Amino acid sequence: MKAVGYRQSLPIDNPLALEDLEIAAPAARPHDIVVRVKAISVNPVDTKIRARRAPTEGKPEILGWDAVGIVETCGAAVTRFKPGDRVYYAGDITRPGTNSELHAVDERIAALAPQSLDDEQAAALPLTSITAYELLFDRLGVPKQGGAGQTLLIIGGAGGVGSILIQLARELTQLQVVATASRPETRQWCFDLGAHAVIDHRQPLAVQLESAGFGTVDLVASLTQSQLHFDSIIESLKPQGHLALIDDPGPLDIMKLKPKSLALHWEFMYTRSMFQTEDMSEQGQLLAEIAALIDAGRIRSTVNSRFGRINAENLRRAHALLESGKSQGKIVLAGF
Repeated sequence: MKAVGYRQSLPIDNPLALEDLEIAAPAARPHDIVVRVKAISVNPVDTKIRARRAPTEGKPEILGWDAVGIVETCGAAVTRFKPGDRVYYAGDITRPGTNSELHAVDERIAALAPQSLDDEQAAALPLTSITAYELLFDRLGVPKQGGAGQTLLIIGGAGGVGSILIQLARELTQLQVVATASRPETRQWCFDLGAHAVIDHRQPLAVQLESAGFGTVDLVASLTQSQLHFDSIIESLKPQGHLALIDDPGPLDIMKLKPKSLALHWEFMYTRSMFQTEDMSEQGQLLAEIAALIDAGRIRSTVNSRFGRINAENLRRAHALLESGKSQGKIVLAGF
């Protein structure tokens, strides 16, 4: 089958950084569905893995942790899906990725795709939706329809996770939502998604929050450049506030959190699948909830760039845009 992967970690401007490949089709484990991939999206994790994970045993590494496709076959223990079902999912970082014609995924972390979206629109959603949902409700502990009188600050509101987090916070909670963005087009993007206010993360946060009438905030979701913003985030948080991180910052001095008794939370959406946790099926269930919200018109897809067919040339362009730090919303590709 066709796939896109790499044999060595190289800068993205090298033609061999991602290659068109022919590899063997996957075999289904008992809980797996084997999916014929129709569309994918690209996430920062793809560029990080490409830079850090060397292929082993001479086998190419296949990236990609978002997909929409049609179920072709089911493992012996599968109960939730049947051949012909149209599904979407983010997958498992410990297994080969979705940049291939056929892909095997555990049924517990997949769901039926939103009926109202095309393949590319739906492919933009799984990884970022899981991350945003778990961060908001599982890590920060905001109750559904709760958060009245509290403010959430989102560092990096126009990125993939920020774009869905703004919508979930507005639609499913009563939080005041402040996002950060630094360019006119990304500021408008955040407003269009529902942010109550948008401030510039290149300028001191606390001063802007005060000027906007928010003062200090109760909750912070730091989605990018957490090391750079760490001191400013601490200044902006109320005593006994909560900070959630998803990126890979350098060492942080957590003693700075002590005077305000601030709580630090990590969100890593692969934890459940990596460790086969007892609540692993929560990811499939939350993706079903996201699909229902989409089909009801309560939230929308965050796709912003369509990069054509799934091949090495187009994926190299997508990785380059992500690495530039100038992407907005999600990048998607469709068809082999």
